[in-house]
Amino acid sequence: METSLLNNYVLKAIDAYPYELEEAVENLNYALSYESENVYALYLMGQIQAEQLGDYEQAKIYYAEALANKMDFQKVYYKYIQTLLWNDDFNEAQKLIDFALTVKGIDKGCIWDKQGQLFEIKQQYKNAIKAFKTAKQFGYNDSFISYIDIEISRIKSKMKPSKKKTKAKNKKSKKKK
Repeated sequence: METSLLNNYVLKAIDAYPYELEEAVENLNYALSYESENVYALYLMGQIQAEQLGDYEQAKIYYAEALANKMDFQKVYYKYIQTLLWNDDFNEAQKLIDFALTVKGIDKGCIWDKQGQLFEIKQQYKNAIKAFKTAKQFGYNDSFISYIDIEISRIKSKMKPSKKKTKAKNKKSKKKK
């Protein structure tokens, strides 16, 4: 198949996503029928499976296949890690985060953001804050840095109520004695 026709299908799918899902899926199916290893088509199909259909297992298959065909396709890592977090595949997510940090040219700030989210899900709030602070060091625009500051603030607010409850319980137990 001619590469330009394949690219045309992929570009039509990119243009249609996320507003015209039927058109996007149709074009992706055409692209994948011509070249089943097209990395961008696999990536976008995984994104549709995860974000639109909530089929995380199918999305994982598409993302894994995309990475198997091109390990340095950086866009896949962020979405794949997020899908693993949504699907509660925490060990797999940690392994992918560790590997993603070794990929040349990857946005390390975004990967550290995912690391922070993983720690937060596991309720390891101090580690989450450290990860978000590391992400902030790799932030190169105000929008990302503001987002990370908000994440850190939110995590800190999760930590405070547990301290207040503990102090309140200690005061009550002292009064009873």
